[in-house]
Amino acid sequence: MTVGVEVGIASVIVILVLIYAGVHVAVALGLVSFIGVWVYRDSMEVAISLLAAATHDTIAHAVFANVPLFALMGIVSSEIGLGADVYRVADQIFRRIRGGLGMATVAANALFASITGSSIASASVFTRIAVPEMLTFGYTRQFSVGVVAGSSVLGMLIPPSAMLIIYAIVAEQSVGEMFIAGFIPGILLAVAYVLGILLMSYVYPKFIGDAVNRTAAVVEGRMGLWDMVKLMMPVGALVVLVLGGIYSGWFSPEEAGAAGSAGALLVGIVKRRLTWQGLWRVLVETGHITAAILFLIISASMYSRMLGVAGLPTLFSEWLIDMDLGMAWLMVIYVILMVLLGTIIETASIILIVVPLFLSAVEVLGGDLVWFGIVTVIGAEIGLLTPPLGISCFTIKSTLRDPSITLSHIFSGAFPFAVIMLLVLILIIVFPPLSLSLL
Repeated sequence: MTVGVEVGIASVIVILVLIYAGVHVAVALGLVSFIGVWVYRDSMEVAISLLAAATHDTIAHAVFANVPLFALMGIVSSEIGLGADVYRVADQIFRRIRGGLGMATVAANALFASITGSSIASASVFTRIAVPEMLTFGYTRQFSVGVVAGSSVLGMLIPPSAMLIIYAIVAEQSVGEMFIAGFIPGILLAVAYVLGILLMSYVYPKFIGDAVNRTAAVVEGRMGLWDMVKLMMPVGALVVLVLGGIYSGWFSPEEAGAAGSAGALLVGIVKRRLTWQGLWRVLVETGHITAAILFLIISASMYSRMLGVAGLPTLFSEWLIDMDLGMAWLMVIYVILMVLLGTIIETASIILIVVPLFLSAVEVLGGDLVWFGIVTVIGAEIGLLTPPLGISCFTIKSTLRDPSITLSHIFSGAFPFAVIMLLVLILIIVFPPLSLSLL
């Protein structure tokens, strides 16, 4: 085994140990990358020069404009209450069906995801909106929080998605193509959730709960068609503006992010829901999110270059190919690895650490890197619903003000949705056109 391979393997192990010990992901990646190049080249000057160049080349790329622009659009949309509007309309549509509030939550999350791109934002918003209403109408605690956790991951798949942007940067793919490829899998996952809820309501009704008769509430809270249209018009306009602009070729992803942010701000001003204090909160939170993501990606660029210097991706790819596994077994190994890592570290970290090791092997075996990105995001997102980390589950717990709902309730409620995600992931692996047909 060469020195480069030893350094590369040791770096991966040390990064995982540091992350699990509580060190920030970006700090772990940057520190280990610097030390790895220093040890391998036996020169601090080379390490400084190489990693400085990696930083400059990374942040100079225009694709980074996607991060603050889509973050701004999502945070403004949350601040002005578009998530609540979407949920009210979805509730009107599904409320007469068994498990209807759960289906409404899924539908609302799918629509909200198309203007936020963040599962954490979705989990936070719908925990406050959906969980209290579901509990009021007799749904179990497990199901009430589980459906919010499960459907919140749609924000990482339905474009515009921060994780798809991160993958596009790491794999050097088009952000626009990644957004387009995520559309059908995102809708497929939302439909699978709705069908799963319907099936559970008949096969295992105790999990859903014995919801009380909502006839009085239906009559009292009924909205007319025009009322629903008025509530959905701002959301629909933003979706058409952003996704329609990207899919039609009118906008680049960066321009679509700018247009969507301007549109969300305009909606907030017209509806008089955006105060000066609210605008300041939006700008500060956007700055925090942007700085965190860019720091992560810069560190990941350092890490990728360190691995390249050590030659580990090429050797790892050759080793996988020499094993003659074929694409099917490679995907089995990859998905198992993604799900296991998802139980201890969050999605962005998984993409930044693991993807560079598998890209060459996937290409050599004939896999499409855009399709591989969708597989990666879904596989990593399963970890958002599984212990011990389960970021979406912890977000729900921190947002709830109900001490009777424990983490055990949230994880057990999210488990059926994690299983549904796995089934959808298998379907997309077996049938790649599900993610590539719109390209």
